[in-house]
Amino acid sequence: MDQKFWDERYLETEQIWSNNPNPVLLEHATTLTPGRALDLGCGEGADARWLAGRGWQVTAVDISPVAIDRARALGDEPAIVWQQADVVVTPPPSRAFDLVSLQYFTILKTPDDLAVRGIIDAVAVGGTLLSVFHEIPDDPEHWHDLDPHDFYEPHDIAELLGDDWRIDIDRTQVRTTAPPEGAHHTHDTVLLAVRLS
Repeated sequence: MDQKFWDERYLETEQIWSNNPNPVLLEHATTLTPGRALDLGCGEGADARWLAGRGWQVTAVDISPVAIDRARALGDEPAIVWQQADVVVTPPPSRAFDLVSLQYFTILKTPDDLAVRGIIDAVAVGGTLLSVFHEIPDDPEHWHDLDPHDFYEPHDIAELLGDDWRIDIDRTQVRTTAPPEGAHHTHDTVLLAVRLS
């Protein structure tokens, strides 16, 4: 799922996402003290706008310039820096964010885990890593010509965390909102971890 894939996906319709922030982000970020947040795979910007509205300084990143342009077009928000980037190629700055949020963010697995290690490294001491992904359906008919096992899931990321992390949540849970039209996801996998040192 590269830039071309996402650009084409965004160009198929005027709006892909609901413009509502993701429920798991709402559930867990509400209790966090605002600071610097990194919203990876920000799409059309609903999560970034919600965070900014609660006092966060947000760096919102998406591989698709089409998504970034749409997010910007919804209005200027001084607390958000919109950035088109591929974190596989250009990792985020080290230990720079109090919250790193990956909401259904797809990263292809690699033997060196380099991209995911770069994302993990972006979390500051005392900061939170929140990763949410769809639970992989058992029926390959719902895989849409992609093998979801080829992408990092929250539990894969949890396995890469060292002793300097506390894992507060690493589980599968029932979705609290209906999936997008045509999707068959009823459960999400969630990782919430805090960097201790």
